Amino acid sequence: MKIYRYPSVSAEKRLTKIEQRSTGFKRKDIAAVQRILEAVRKQGDDALLKFSRQFDAPGMKLDQIRVGREEIAAAVRQVEPEFKRSLNRAVRQIASFHKRQRTNSWIDTPRPGTLLGQMVHPVDAAGVYVPGGQGGSTPLVSSVLMGAIPAKIAGVSEIIMATPPTRDGAVSPYLLAAAQKAGVTSVYKIGSAWAIGALAFGTATIPKVDVIVGPGNIYVTLAKKLVSGTVKIDMIAGPSEILVVADHTANPEHVAADLLSQAEHDPLASAMLVTDSGELAKSVDEALQRQVTQLGRQDIAQQSLAAFGALLVVPDISVAIDLANRIAPEHLELIIAEPFARLGEIRHAGAIFVGPYTPEPVGDYLAGPNHVLPTAGTARFSSALSVDHFIKKTSVIHYDESAFRKEAGDIIRLAQTEGLGAHARSVKVRLDRSKK
Repeated sequence: MKIYRYPSVSAEKRLTKIEQRSTGFKRKDIAAVQRILEAVRKQGDDALLKFSRQFDAPGMKLDQIRVGREEIAAAVRQVEPEFKRSLNRAVRQIASFHKRQRTNSWIDTPRPGTLLGQMVHPVDAAGVYVPGGQGGSTPLVSSVLMGAIPAKIAGVSEIIMATPPTRDGAVSPYLLAAAQKAGVTSVYKIGSAWAIGALAFGTATIPKVDVIVGPGNIYVTLAKKLVSGTVKIDMIAGPSEILVVADHTANPEHVAADLLSQAEHDPLASAMLVTDSGELAKSVDEALQRQVTQLGRQDIAQQSLAAFGALLVVPDISVAIDLANRIAPEHLELIIAEPFARLGEIRHAGAIFVGPYTPEPVGDYLAGPNHVLPTAGTARFSSALSVDHFIKKTSVIHYDESAFRKEAGDIIRLAQTEGLGAHARSVKVRLDRSKK
């Protein structure tokens, strides 16, 4: 990879290219997803079967779409004990973190004669989409956990998981075991945009949900965007990204490995190093060239690094942190001599990984925080998937007569200023009645 000195014209040009990358929805893709969603909305199960047979499992039957209890029980028996131990640890630690996010209803009496408050309730039903992962050969277990566990902790009573079947109509036993452990109440063998449509609109087989979360390909992402408003969604996620802020104390082999951990995701993924050490940048570049040849997804990683990778050398770490805040990366690693001393300066990042022994994958699987994170700079105003995505807050307001009379004049004045006479009248009629 080319090493850029920042600030410079060439570095700024590279940064601009990285910042401006996006999912870039094409008109033909939008039109295709719209047709799929409309078919599901109008034709329900018939559309699901049609698309499933065409793209996933040619022999799929309607009564096979829902995964039965026996299939789940068999999956749990099938997975090895070592996997169960890792799964249990992940569930325990993810649940522990998300329990801290719970909020309670509250009531206050801030002024005489008034009662104000907020009721917190979970949504009735949530949909968790889990990608198939290379035709089911690489089950994305962590996606099950990160979607279902916060929903369960929020108190959602019906957690529905949708995942594409393999060609023979099966679902990975690892996904089913994870679903059971995470609190999923039902699993359906459907994928892509038609799965999102089924969750958003409901069919005779699949109930409508209130919230849809989970990653997916461009069709899934587009479908979520198009049904947003009909249901709540977590976010419009773009390609994965990592930014490593490092100094001379960082191990170049570690940094290179961390950059590749995101570059292997997608040709559009971004992997960047920002350092005040030219020697580190050179060593990381050499390590990248060696390590990338050892990857199973070598071609993808090389495309990503060539298109959206960058090694930036800056005057000092303060400039590096300024750049990090500008880019607002999905994943930010802070590998410097005194990382906690600078942690408070980071304002915009999906998640911050602090210190040399906190590579990004610990957050993907076991640490506890959610790995569904804002991308493409949206960390400036957006947050990780959390318990909050599965709850809603309802305001409670009560005035007795004395409190009402005390504030009525101000309410009337403000309503009249806005030209809303009926608003003012609804207050005036009570004043008149109270005088009688």
